[in-house]
Amino acid sequence: MLKTMEKLNQGIGTLAEKSLHAFVKNHIEPNALNHEIKLLGYHVDIFNAQGVVEIQTRQLYKLKSKLDVLLMEYPVTIVHPIPATKTLVWVDPVTYEATKERKSPKRGSIYDAVRELYGLKDRIGHPNLSIALIFYDMRETRWLNGWSSDRKKGSVRHDREPVAWIETIYLGSKFDYLIFLPERLSEPFTVKDLALATPLNERNASLLIGLLKHLKLIEQVGKKGRAYLYQRTLKNTLQK
Repeated sequence: MLKTMEKLNQGIGTLAEKSLHAFVKNHIEPNALNHEIKLLGYHVDIFNAQGVVEIQTRQLYKLKSKLDVLLMEYPVTIVHPIPATKTLVWVDPVTYEATKERKSPKRGSIYDAVRELYGLKDRIGHPNLSIALIFYDMRETRWLNGWSSDRKKGSVRHDREPVAWIETIYLGSKFDYLIFLPERLSEPFTVKDLALATPLNERNASLLIGLLKHLKLIEQVGKKGRAYLYQRTLKNTLQK
């Protein structure tokens, strides 16, 4: 089931980042001549006729200074990969024997990106910036070295191998971010209402509201007890 013992002995985490990064980069731009280009003092993952592509699995906020330079000259797309489904395999660190594959019940969604997008809220809405959320099937290998009796809880992840590309959701115009408001969400709504209508906890629902308020897609319209009430700004505009 494992490819080679040598692969397993590589640095934990490093291989996972490289394999996912390479998978996404080669899918978007098969021409390696357009990979890893130095541009305006920065190295970018892809530069081709469509502009700049930066692949970032986490900590999108770290791209801020780079974006401030690149967006003045080029269209930039930030690609943020999200695992849609995950298959788990545990490997004994001594014998290298692997368990049978197990499908995780958790499925990825656009809401997995909320915290990352909030970190970039001051750049979102720039006419040269787009964000692509890509969903892929993932096979995760973990060392069987956890603290529980079956050694799975608390185990260390070794590799995350992308298996298949599922779909891409593009966020260009600020109005594309209305996708985060479910149709079943009645208005006006509170943070708690938004959390109940989505997979988000209340803390992350509050971040989503902060992002949508910053983009002027929703507005505060009153209070319900101690909770603030919000509604879509676009809806009000269309009704005028």
